[in-house]
This record gives sequence, C-alpha cells and structure tokens, in this order.
Amino acid sequence: MKKLIHLAALAGASLILLASCNDANNASLSTTPSLIPLPQAVTLSDQYFMLTPSTTIGYDTNNKELAAIAGILNSKMKNATGFTCSEKATGDIRFVLLDTPTANAESYQLTVDNDGVEIAAAQPAGIFYGMQTLLQLLPTEINSTTVATPAAGWEIPYTDIKDAPQFKHRGMMLDVSRHWFTKEEVMAYIDQMATYKMNVFHWHLTDDQGWRIEIKSLPRLTEMGAFRAPRVGQWWQREPQQPGEATTYGGYYTQEDIKEVLAYAAARYVRVIPEIDVPGHALAILVAYPEMACIKAPKTINVGEKFYGIDENSLCAGNEASFEFMEKVLTEVAALFPDEYIHIGGDECYKGFWAKCPKCKKRMQAEGLKSTHELQSYFIRRMETILKAKGKKLIGWDEIHEGGLAPEATVMSWRGMQGGITAAKSGHHVIMTPNNNCYLDLYQGERSVEPDTYSMCRLTDSYNFNPIPEGVDPEMILGGQGNLWTESVPHFRHAEYMTWPRGWALAEVLWSGTDNKDWNGFVKRVENHFERADYAKINYARSMYNAIINPFRTENGDVRIELASELSDLAIYYTFDNTDPDSYTPQYKAPLTIPKDATWLRVVTYRDGKPIGKVITLKTADLIKQSAGSVRKVGNL
Repeated sequence: MKKLIHLAALAGASLILLASCNDANNASLSTTPSLIPLPQAVTLSDQYFMLTPSTTIGYDTNNKELAAIAGILNSKMKNATGFTCSEKATGDIRFVLLDTPTANAESYQLTVDNDGVEIAAAQPAGIFYGMQTLLQLLPTEINSTTVATPAAGWEIPYTDIKDAPQFKHRGMMLDVSRHWFTKEEVMAYIDQMATYKMNVFHWHLTDDQGWRIEIKSLPRLTEMGAFRAPRVGQWWQREPQQPGEATTYGGYYTQEDIKEVLAYAAARYVRVIPEIDVPGHALAILVAYPEMACIKAPKTINVGEKFYGIDENSLCAGNEASFEFMEKVLTEVAALFPDEYIHIGGDECYKGFWAKCPKCKKRMQAEGLKSTHELQSYFIRRMETILKAKGKKLIGWDEIHEGGLAPEATVMSWRGMQGGITAAKSGHHVIMTPNNNCYLDLYQGERSVEPDTYSMCRLTDSYNFNPIPEGVDPEMILGGQGNLWTESVPHFRHAEYMTWPRGWALAEVLWSGTDNKDWNGFVKRVENHFERADYAKINYARSMYNAIINPFRTENGDVRIELASELSDLAIYYTFDNTDPDSYTPQYKAPLTIPKDATWLRVVTYRDGKPIGKVITLKTADLIKQSAGSVRKVGNL
C-alpha cells in the first residue's frame, strides 16, 4: 500500500525511527520517516528494502565526487552496521546523474523500491543531499558507534521523495575568536550542519579576543594575537591580563589547517566564507601591530573584560598603513579561500577615537566626509575595491549601510530585519540573520536553569523565522543563517548544546520553506533526532521542555504569574511552600497570585505523568520586580 504525503501532512506526523536492539530479528521502523528538513513531497509504502553485508553501492566509478559521496555514506554506516558496502559500477544503492542541466544543482529524487535504492540528481550536490535523506530513513541506531548489527539487517522503507531547497544560502556561523575550537572540532561542526543540508559555513576568524588565521606576511598576528591569558569567569566581568602573566589560552589555524578544513567542507558541499572583522573588533590586530591605532594601542589581548570605548579596537581609517595592512591580509585570504565571498565584518565599530584622531580628521576633510559613519563607509568601500581586484565579493553586517553602502556589497542583517529590507530595496542582495530568530548564543529557555548568556531566542523563535519580509523582492534575499557567538561558549560540547535543536529549525526553514509549518509535528521529529544525537554522542538542549514563567501586573497593580510552555502537551505543576513540585502538587490552570509571605515559586513540567522539564526555582521578590515591566488588562487573563 502506498500513500502520498505532501509537506504539510508530513509535518504533523508522529515519527520515531527506532530499531530494536534487543530483538536481533526485528529492525523494523514506523511507516513514516522522521526527516529534518522536510522534503517537498514524499510517497511511502509499507514494504522495505533490507541493507545487509551483501548490499552494494553503484555509481560511475570514474566520477571522483560520486566516489567521495559513497565513501561518506559507507563511513557513516560502518561503525553502526559492522560492515562496508562494496562499491562498483552497478549496485543495490545507485547514484544516478541526470542530463538535466537546467535543474537546481541541489535537488534530488530518492526512490526505494523492489529494485533497491536510487538517488538521482542533476549534480553531485543533489546526490549528496539525497544520501543525507537516505541516512535519516535508516533506524536511529545507525548513528551509533557501539550498537551491534541486527541479524536481519537494516530496513529502509520503500519511498519516493522529490526534494529541492527553497534558499540558496543556508548558513551557520561559528565564532572561533572569543573561544578557540580545534581544526577537528570545526570539521565536526561542518559535518553536523551538512547532515541537515546546511551549505554555508561562516568562519568568524578574527576579533578583539583572538586572531585565528595564519597570515604569512604578517607573522605577529598569530604570534601575539592568537593567545591570551586564561580565564573562566563571566564574560565582561573578568580581570584583565596582568603584567607578566602567561598567555597560554588560544591557538590559530595554519594555512595548511585551513586547506584541510576547506577540502573537508567541499566534500560535504559546504561553502566556507571567512570573516576578517574590520575596522572595529580589531583589538588583536592593534596588539600585534600598534602602529594601526589612532592614538594608543592596547598592550594585551582582551580576555573578556569591559573595554568598549575605553581601549582602542578599531583600525585607524586615516592611516594609509591600515589599507596596506588589509591589502596583505586579504591577498592571502583570497588566495586561500575559493568562495566568491569574503566577509569583512563592519559591525559595532567604535568611532570615538576616530573623532579625536588627527589622521582621521585629515582623511575626512580630504574626502569630503561629513561624519565618522561616512568615514566607516569610506573604509568599507576601499575593502570592496581590494576584494574586487582579487575576484571576490564583499559581505558585511548591516552597519555597513550606515554612511552609504559600498556599490556591490551583500548585507547580512542581524539587528532585526530592517537593515536587510533597506539594503534589498536599494538593490543589494541580503542574507537575513536577525538576532531574535538566529542568534544561537542567546538563552533558549528559562534563564535560571540555562548557562549564563543574555537575551532570548527560543526554539519557537527559530522555527518561526521567515527570511523574506513583506514587500521585499524574494530574489534579493539569498537566504539566512544561524550565528553562534562564543563569549559564553567555552568548549565544543557547549557549542553543540547551543546550536541544536535551534539549528535544526533554521535548517528546515531554509530548505523546506515557510509555507507549510506545523510546530507540533516538528517537535515530534526533533525528539526523534534527540535520540539520533544521543547515539552519535552529539550534545543538544532540551530547553523546550522547561516551563516559561511570565510575571505581570494587572491594571490595578496586582501581581500575577503566567506559566506556559513551548509544547502543547505538557502539564505544569508548581509550589509556593518551599517544596519541590510534582504531579501531586497544584497544576497550573490560570495566572497565579503570590500567597502572603511566599519566598519561592517552584515549577516543573510533566508529560504523560512523568517529569520532563527541569525544576525551576525563582524568588517571589524577583518576580515582583520583573512584573513591573508588563501590564495587562484583566480581560486578557
């Protein structure tokens, strides 16, 4: 029996792909696969193709790209299945390149039937994405490095999937400056994003806290700029590096390291866009090359102490040496990275020292610039000129629009959508990455039970992201991306925690589009991918299970506390009596009034009679203070 499931229907399905490890003769899975991102259309059958040690992978063995994809497929399956599929010109799993030159290079058709598995596409990129979907059709344990192979083999349901992405740019940014991540960790991050059909890795390589890329013509950048004093305290509250203190924290990527990462990414059809953040966020440059400062360069790399507006961190825009310096940097970066784009940052440039700098004043007078904003625009335009001479295009954060946009710049809009809207309407391509939806360094649930950071971006916020604002030509929006800034992300396990599952939501928005969303169906698929991540030893956040606590005041000044959750099937229990809540304490039904003399509110979520969220404990005095910022009419309760 077959049935056609279009995107909306598939979104609402309850999907668990779980093979039984306890029954060697039972590796069955449910009738509907749990796929992220959702394909455009899926036809399913109740029959199965069996993956066994005798299964073969067939493709044009003269095609190196197809051979590489087969190798990735085999490597993903080998540890879990205990066997490697042999590769030959014909096989049970077939990669077929179609003679359809006008087709989307990333589209594919995946067919599983009595003849085996066929992935057909116009380009190898489509074969790669079909392979990723095939892996998600396999049972959850296929991700494991320890589970033994079921005796009967691994089942793949008969299916026909037609799929193509909605957006060209489906990106993830990793900041390796605030905290250092090894080459191997960077490659793991790329592999994880490629699993969900994300295709752009934005590599934030330089900032105030570290310079991470080898520039052979400027060796002090890594000798002095790549290392700082070790600190683990709260960001912006740290003690500055002390005189004589050893700079033991940090690292950098040699150009050979970068070539290795680029090759790894290319094999997974991930473009790599490097970011060299200037003219602001350049403190590490000024420590290494103090002659680039306006007045007085700082002597030590920032370790996470407050400095903005106190220490210089912007290249002197009036000093011609700054442009000669950037010419050297961008020459080596452009030669190293094959992508058409180089990101030059342009964000949060403090201009106070420019306003005092004799060289900057002279530059402004000579160029007829009326403000320091126009001086920054002058700097960015010169960066674009350098890049164009090297055959590259410029991307910058939306601040590059201030003072006038460089003629051919692409804008990455992070301070909401407006910067992108303005740029798009003026004829510039835009990548939407508004912080409220796409900043993966923000809290993703109740602050008191999350690692310290700032502001809020819940899983629902990422899932509800729409890169195309009303009134903007969709052709001007290249896509979007998630950004993981790492001030509060000290190691790779926490980088994973902050990225997933919000990264899955963004992957679905950017691949599947925004027309057929179903939050409840997405949650069920996320829960399956939690299991997959467990087997793969990938960290993730379960914050969507925690209660949301919103204190407010009525019009007459009474304090009320609203409890909610991102998921519709959770029960919320609470106490005010200093005991831990459970399913025998009061269940939340309507906004709460704080009892007289109550000191604490404790809240927990349950599903199907079992606790699922963290116990949240908040002082009632703090809730009363927070309520002052929100007033509601009683009729809305």
